[in-house]
Amino acid sequence: MEFRTSGLFLSVLLVALTGCVSSPEKLGLAYQGETRATDVQFLVDETWVDTNDVRHVDQEIFDSIYEMIDDAEQFVLIDLFLMNEWGFEPGPCMRPLGVELTDKLLEKRKISPEVEIIFITDPVNTMYGSLESPQFSALTNAGVQVVYTDLDKLRDSNPGYSKPWRLLGKPFGVGPGRTLKNPMGEGRVSMRSMLKMLNFKANHRKVIVTEKSLLLTSANPHSASSAHRNVALKVNAGMAMACEMEAAVLEFSGAEGAAASLPAVVEADTPPKGNKVELLSEIRIKEKVLSLLKNAEPGARVDLCMFYMSEKEVIKAFGEAENRGVDVRIIMDPSKDSFGRTKSGVPNRQSAAKLVKAGIPLRWADTHGEQCHVKMLYAENPDGTATLLLGSCNYTRRNLDNFNCEANLALTASPDDAALVRARATFDRWWNNEPNRIYTADYETYQDGSWWRKFSAWWGESTGMNIF
Repeated sequence: MEFRTSGLFLSVLLVALTGCVSSPEKLGLAYQGETRATDVQFLVDETWVDTNDVRHVDQEIFDSIYEMIDDAEQFVLIDLFLMNEWGFEPGPCMRPLGVELTDKLLEKRKISPEVEIIFITDPVNTMYGSLESPQFSALTNAGVQVVYTDLDKLRDSNPGYSKPWRLLGKPFGVGPGRTLKNPMGEGRVSMRSMLKMLNFKANHRKVIVTEKSLLLTSANPHSASSAHRNVALKVNAGMAMACEMEAAVLEFSGAEGAAASLPAVVEADTPPKGNKVELLSEIRIKEKVLSLLKNAEPGARVDLCMFYMSEKEVIKAFGEAENRGVDVRIIMDPSKDSFGRTKSGVPNRQSAAKLVKAGIPLRWADTHGEQCHVKMLYAENPDGTATLLLGSCNYTRRNLDNFNCEANLALTASPDDAALVRARATFDRWWNNEPNRIYTADYETYQDGSWWRKFSAWWGESTGMNIF
């Protein structure tokens, strides 16, 4: 009996320390689907300063999302990472996006109660159970199905912390408390919630789908982020794929009923002349990035604009493409602005040093309190087509290697396609700047040779003990 008790204890301890999380494929993650679309729109939110250092914005993404909600006749399915008012200060160039989206959905419930609305989000919006979200409470009270992603089901990106946490922290649960200041804004939170946060897990997707259209973006309805630079693709196909992809998150988050309530989306036969659209999640995004870089031939054009970049295999692939004679250009956020606080530049400045050493021209987004939150890759292919890949996914280990929930769209078409022409023109505008519009700065502006920050970037990427 004593032996059996000891064996049971050791088994429980082993499971707690090694983890019992299902593989991404068993959870329905690592999704890949393909269709064709005849109407694809490339949308841009951009911020710049003029020669007098006055900041300006020009935005399209959330206005397009609001139109999708207005036009929906059957359902609205949303999966958005960050929606709250923490840290928001009204002023020029700022919008209360969280309030706007909430009001739009409440209006839709009132005008069209027959339309099913499901909103998937991340527990970060309640600081992991410590704070009530006024926006999501209002939506729930109006009959919107709000589903918080069960992050415990995701793989451990920070295993050195998550394994002992499952044994020593998880059994105590989460809940309200006032022990610590909310690190993201107003209010105070419990120690238990802070300990859960340090697992660094997230449903980081930004997906909006109705029976009529599908939109993927890098933008969050986070009011303090409303001046960020972002991009999106909106298509008139792929809605059934998106519902299938999101149903997996609903199911492993304990919302099987919400998944079952999604209407069956019947999409019209796609004309054979439609352009190829791929819906990709998690590691399938990484596979697509590496394939695009591997297949780029000498003289081809590859442009990247990225918020966070640190994944070693991807950085190496960019360097190899440049060495083969591919015309690579990269714009990167300097990792200096974070809602009124100044960041250290890790990991982007250290990754940039490697890319520049490989001979790649690189410019920094010229940020003034906002962030260049874009995650966009454009690559011309040897067969005379081009591919635009964008969505929620940063090029880091946590985002690319089946840890976070992520989702991107890839559009492959002729370089003359209107969406691709606009994407190229947008990148060129950012790269070259314009009279009285400054978007980017020279690499030397934020060049960083600190050995300590270089070690910090390597350590954070290798161990998962980081926020990127």
